[in-house]
Amino acid sequence: MALKVLSALDTAKTQYYHFKAIIIAGMGLFTDAYDLFCIPPIMKLIGRIYYENEPPDYQYEIPAFVISLLVGLSLLGTAIGQIVFGHLGDRIGRRRVYGLSLILMVVSSIGCGFSICRTRNCVLATLGFFRFMLGIGIGGDYPLSATIMSEFANKGTRGSFIAAVFSMQGFGILVSSTVTMAVCSAFNKASKVVKNHTPEEADLAWRLILMFGAVPAVMTYYWRIMMPETARYTALVEQNVMQAAKDMEKVFDVSMSQIAEDYEIPPTPPSYPLFSKRFFRRHGRDLFSCATTWFLLDVVFYSSNLFQSQIYKNYLSQKDHVNAYQEAFEVARVQAIVAVCSTIPGYWATVACIDRIGRVRIQIMGFIFMAIGLLAIGVPYYSTWYDKGKNVGFMLLYGLTFFFANFGPNTTTFIVPAELFPARFRSTCHGISGAAGKVGAIIGSVGFLWASHKKKEKWYPKAIGMRYSLVILAGVCLLGAVVTYFFTRETKGKSLEENENEDEINDQVLLTGRIVQSHSSITEGEAA
Repeated sequence: MALKVLSALDTAKTQYYHFKAIIIAGMGLFTDAYDLFCIPPIMKLIGRIYYENEPPDYQYEIPAFVISLLVGLSLLGTAIGQIVFGHLGDRIGRRRVYGLSLILMVVSSIGCGFSICRTRNCVLATLGFFRFMLGIGIGGDYPLSATIMSEFANKGTRGSFIAAVFSMQGFGILVSSTVTMAVCSAFNKASKVVKNHTPEEADLAWRLILMFGAVPAVMTYYWRIMMPETARYTALVEQNVMQAAKDMEKVFDVSMSQIAEDYEIPPTPPSYPLFSKRFFRRHGRDLFSCATTWFLLDVVFYSSNLFQSQIYKNYLSQKDHVNAYQEAFEVARVQAIVAVCSTIPGYWATVACIDRIGRVRIQIMGFIFMAIGLLAIGVPYYSTWYDKGKNVGFMLLYGLTFFFANFGPNTTTFIVPAELFPARFRSTCHGISGAAGKVGAIIGSVGFLWASHKKKEKWYPKAIGMRYSLVILAGVCLLGAVVTYFFTRETKGKSLEENENEDEINDQVLLTGRIVQSHSSITEGEAA
C-alpha cells in the first residue's frame, strides 16, 4: 500500500511541469556537451596561436601529451563531481545542491575563457585548472538531473522523460558547433588574415566560444533554485509526507485531498546503511551492472577521437591552405553534420522507443550494433579505409556506430541507475556508476589514442595500431551486451519503489499494513 503522494506521481498525466523539468535538468547536460565538443576546434585555434613558431612538422599542432592531460583533467573532475554531488544529493537533498553545481559550471566556463594570461604555458595550465573545475560541476549535474527527473516523472513515461533530459547533449553539440562557426566567420571577415600567420585577435575568439557555454546555464539558474524538493526525497528520506504533498500540489495539477494521507505516518529509521552487507546483498548486483556497463560504454564512446584523425585528414583542408579561423570552422562543421545526421536522431529514437521496447533490449541492441560497426571499420582498416581519400562508406559506418551508441547504451546507462536504487541511495549510486564511466572515458580517450599508432609518429610511440584498437573496442561492446543480458534488470513500466529489491518492498508493505491496521483499530475503538 504505497503513499498517496507517490501513487499520484506514478499515475499523473503528462503536464506542463514535466516539460519545464526536462529543460531545467537538461541544461546541465547541454553545457556538458557544449564544453566537450567545442574543444576540438578550439585546440586548432590554440595550436595556431601558441605553436606558430615550431618546426614545420610540428607547426600549429598541440603536443599529444598536452591534449591528453587537458582531456584527462576534465574527465577526472567529472568523476569526482559525480561522486561528491551524488552523495550530497542523498545527504542534504537534490534541490539544495542542484544550484551549486550550476554555479560551478558557470564560473568555470567563464574562467576557461579568461585563462588569466597570454603566455603558452600559463594559458594551458590555467585552462587545465578551469576545465578540471568545470568537470566537477558537470559531473555533479549528472546524478542530480537524472534523479530529479526520475522522481518527478510518472512510471509510464519516466524513461522518455529522462532520455529527453539526456538528449539535450545533442543540442549542446549542435549549438557548440554553430557558435564556433559563427565566431570564426565573424572574426575571419573582420580581420585581415593571411594563411601563414595568425592574428592576435584569434586569442579572443576561442575565449568567447568557451564563455558562451555559460549562457544557457545562467538562463536556468532561477528555475533551479525555485524548484521544490522532489516529493519522493521529502517523503521517503526526510520522512515528511505532508510537506511532500504540499510541494507536489504547487507544481502539479492535483488537489491536496487526493494526495494527503488520512493519518499521520510515524518516521522510521533507515534499516541499513550504504555499503553494508545488507546493501550489497540487495543492491550489489544492480550497482555492479550499472557501473560496469557505463564503464565499458565510455571506453568505446570516448575513443571517438581515434576516428577524428581519419575524418579530418580526408574532409578538412590542409593546414597550409587555410587560416586559423577556416580550420576551426571546418572542424566545427564536421561535428555539426555528424550531430544532425547521427547523434541527435539516436537520442530521440531512444526517447520515442524506450518505454515500449525497454531499457535492457535497447542497451543490448546498441552494444551489438556498435560492435558490428567497429569491426566493419577495424578489420579492413588499412586495406579499405586508411589513406583512401573521401569515403562515403567510412562516414556511413562512423555515423551508424554513434547512432546506435545514443539509441543504445550511451542513453540507457544514464537512465537505469536513476531507477533501480532506494531514494536514500539513488543519487549516490548514480554518481558511482557515472564515475566508473568516466574512468572508462579516460582509458578510451587517452589510452586508446596512444595505442592506436602502428608506427612511431611525431609524439606517439609505436603501439598496436588502429586495426587492433578497433577490434578490441568491438570486443568491449560485446562484453557490455553480455553484462547487460545477465545482470541488468528491466525497469520499464514499474514505479521506482517497485524497482527496488523485493524484500525492501515487502518490508514497506508490512510496515504500512501495520500502520493502517493500527489506525483502523483506534477508529473502531473510538466509535465503540
